[in-house]
Amino acid sequence: MQSIQTIKKASLITAIKTPYTMKGEIDIKTFDKLVEEQIKGGVDGIVVGGTTGEGQLMHWEEHLMLIAHSVSKFGSKLLIVGNTGSNNTREAIKATEYGFASGMDAALQINPYYGRTSKEGLKAHFERVLDIGPAFIYNVPGRTGQDLTPDIIEPLAAHKNFIGVKECAGNERIGYYESRGIACWSGNDDEAHDGKHQYQSHGVISVTSNIIPGLMRQLMDSRSEELNTQLQPLMKWLFCEPNPIAINSALIMTGAVAPVFRLPYVPLNVNQQEEGMALLNALNEKDVVGGKASLIDATLLKLV
Repeated sequence: MQSIQTIKKASLITAIKTPYTMKGEIDIKTFDKLVEEQIKGGVDGIVVGGTTGEGQLMHWEEHLMLIAHSVSKFGSKLLIVGNTGSNNTREAIKATEYGFASGMDAALQINPYYGRTSKEGLKAHFERVLDIGPAFIYNVPGRTGQDLTPDIIEPLAAHKNFIGVKECAGNERIGYYESRGIACWSGNDDEAHDGKHQYQSHGVISVTSNIIPGLMRQLMDSRSEELNTQLQPLMKWLFCEPNPIAINSALIMTGAVAPVFRLPYVPLNVNQQEEGMALLNALNEKDVVGGKASLIDATLLKLV
């Protein structure tokens, strides 16, 4: 397991896509190919089974198997972050214990969603999971319906296993935390460049790097208004529907993964695909995972 100080050096972490076979099972062989593309692109780590990786559509056996596999196959090359959070504290504790027993470097912990709790309940939940091992706290109010405000985060930051925050509440919030020594990673790809180079974030936990890891590496390594402006339309398109619909569509369009969706996710419509195809094919083909994009063949598509 890497130290918290080493983990904090990771500026580009990909929320890795989970691919499926035509039967709807996790496609380990393709998963490995996707991760190899991330390594080739210079990514520092991956989040396994996050929202983008559709942990919410997995049973825990699948979820923990994929974390264990990632550690075994790539743990010497990448930071392995397991999404072991839950809206059920007991479930989060059990999954996190298993994840660390498998050798993951850190957990990603979300606040309880749908069955929302009080601020005191949030603090108690996070303290329990932080006691198990190093963790990123994930604040995404658009999905959980509850903002983890500084009065919640700042006391938690004193915990020995607190790494930092994956923050989706914007760069002003990130700048506030960083000025107080609380590490932050942007959860919004379109804000990540400015977050890093203007607001001193530690980096980004990215969806976009699934498809263009090398270009996202450049955005984190060097300030480039030109490249950031160039990539904004693609980043916007990748969130034209709730994530991970567009990144799933994109990776199918480039042939990187099989044309399979686990319901309730379905592909982008043809007009949306055409927009994305134009954006992807305007880039250098070598920068795009899978290469040249084309429309999804509806006759091959499987919804499982």
